[in-house]
Formats: sequence, C-alpha cells, structure tokens
Amino acid sequence: MATSRRPSLRSAPRRTERLGGEPASLFVDSGGWIALASVRDQHHSEADSLFRIAATLRLPLLTTNLVVAEVHRFLLHRAGIAIAARALDRLESSPRITLEFIRPEHHRGAREWLARLGDHPVSYTDAVSFAVMTARRCRTALSFDRHFQIAGFELWRSG
Repeated sequence: MATSRRPSLRSAPRRTERLGGEPASLFVDSGGWIALASVRDQHHSEADSLFRIAATLRLPLLTTNLVVAEVHRFLLHRAGIAIAARALDRLESSPRITLEFIRPEHHRGAREWLARLGDHPVSYTDAVSFAVMTARRCRTALSFDRHFQIAGFELWRSG
C-alpha cells in the first residue's frame, strides 16, 4: 500500500532510498511546482518547506516536459508571460533537475498505466509521469495528487 512520506523519515532504507531514509530521487509533479510558485496556493507553505529540505539534502529532482507544459500554461495565464518564461529558464538551468522528454516507450507505459487504473480519472500527463518514474526507479513524488498513491508511489509530504 502506498503511503505519504515525511521528509524526516527514519525507516529502514529501501533500494530507492539513501542510507538516511530520504528518497534517492524525487519526482516533482506540476502541483508541486505550481504550489512553490504561487503564494496563494493552498499547498504553498508545504511545497516551499519540502523544496528547501530537498535542496539541503541535495536530492536529485526529476520531472517531465509534459509537467513543465502544465506549469508553464498555469503560470502564463495566472502570472503572465515574463514569469512563465522565467520559470522555464530556472527549470532548465538547474543542475539538480533532470527534465525527461517523453519517448515512445513512455507513451506505451502511460497507456498501460491508464488501462491498469481505468477506474480512476488519471490524466495522460500523470500516466506518463508514472511510466517515467518506473523507468527511472523513482518511487517518491513531491505531489499533492492522490493518483500517485493510487498508482503505488509514495508522496513526499511534511504532514
């Protein structure tokens, strides 16, 4: 069963964890990026805290170009062209962020996830994220989306 993970987790390390118990890498969903960028977002404080902890721990961050497209669209319409462009620049220039561009195998994996989770309204972007996380052996997401838990991934949350 999937669980929410606390950043100060002290459980026995798993294959995808570092020795300290924190994840070896962290997938960041659009909700995580948007909450970080938007002070009015209900999850802003938690996202800000989690990103600070991830930076302190030097956790590698993983996201996809589809997630970036969702974030850009949100910022473009809510904050304007300049802020949306600046967000793209920051995402692309960070040495800690791996931006995975989807490939045919990710599409096939996403289709499998959509079929497997057919009873849940999972978006194609989320299904691609699950496929990328599986391929990269990333088990933990900084997300406020329960679909990651439904798919069997762990959420990295502070509460």
